[in-house]
Amino acid sequence: MTEYKIALIPGDGIGPELTEATLKVLDAVQQKFDVSLNITKVEAGDTCYEKTGVALPEETVEVIKNSHACMKGPVGETAADVVVKLRIMFELYANIRPIKTYPSVPSLRPDIDMVFVRENTEDVYRGIEFDLDDTAICLRVITRKGSERIAKKAFEVARRRNKKKLVTAIHKANVMKVTCGLFAQVSREVAQQYPDITFNEQYVDAASMRLIKEPQKFDVLLITNMFGDILSDEAAQLIGGLGMAPGANIGDDFALFEPIHGSAPTRVGKHTANPCSMILASRMMMDWLGEKYDDQECLMAAQAIEDAVTETLRKGITIPDFGGSATTLEMADAMAEEILKGEG
Repeated sequence: MTEYKIALIPGDGIGPELTEATLKVLDAVQQKFDVSLNITKVEAGDTCYEKTGVALPEETVEVIKNSHACMKGPVGETAADVVVKLRIMFELYANIRPIKTYPSVPSLRPDIDMVFVRENTEDVYRGIEFDLDDTAICLRVITRKGSERIAKKAFEVARRRNKKKLVTAIHKANVMKVTCGLFAQVSREVAQQYPDITFNEQYVDAASMRLIKEPQKFDVLLITNMFGDILSDEAAQLIGGLGMAPGANIGDDFALFEPIHGSAPTRVGKHTANPCSMILASRMMMDWLGEKYDDQECLMAAQAIEDAVTETLRKGITIPDFGGSATTLEMADAMAEEILKGEG
């Protein structure tokens, strides 16, 4: 049995509550399956900045460097100094955000099941901005290398999902002819390497409309950094909100997993935060570990977490936002119980 070293950033606001809930589920996984997680908590974010003057301390980076993977809770105002830096530092070029309908959760339709594959290190989020007299300028960086590797990741995701086998490249090449033009052209070139996957394109404004009008028709959305951030948040509202939306930041050798929402400081201590986002992020982590290290126990653990979330929600054990009466930790306890009594 391989012991996996996991760096864990609890984060800010409701982050520690979500972390506690997620650890309950991961404890159940380790009891049920032949999986060992050596989890080390490290500091980063607003609280860390207030204490030390640094949002992402070097000690935290060192622990992450010596780990197999990293999980983090939501971070507040210092998010750009934490997760954006980590994405660039570890070349986590693929941001994977699944959007899926679950039982007993308010959603637009019951058959929504899509994945955003978002480029994670380029675009305007590179943060290259400056003033020139009375003009503020932001540089948008799109490279052939960045476009090619995220396009390949999208097609591989579509192939592994084995659902509609459809990749939709989303851009605005009719206006941003150079930057989006390069992204679109490279996406078409990569598509030719995957004849088993259907490929199409949509402009970002049309895609934002169609996400509301016909979300069931999407499978894998291949998209640039800022557009992907905006549209994936929009899509999360179709399935009950950001509390149902996990995210993975994946590179060739390392990955970081997180809920995609913020720290929600107004909900701290109320114990009503939806833990599904971070628990589903832990499912993505187990799935990634299983794939990377060819570990069937991790893959089974990932499926068990998915099944436990589904069954817990099916039973109506959920937070007041969704009409239930369970607390954050009560939901996690129910999911842990599902894992322990399930087949494995």
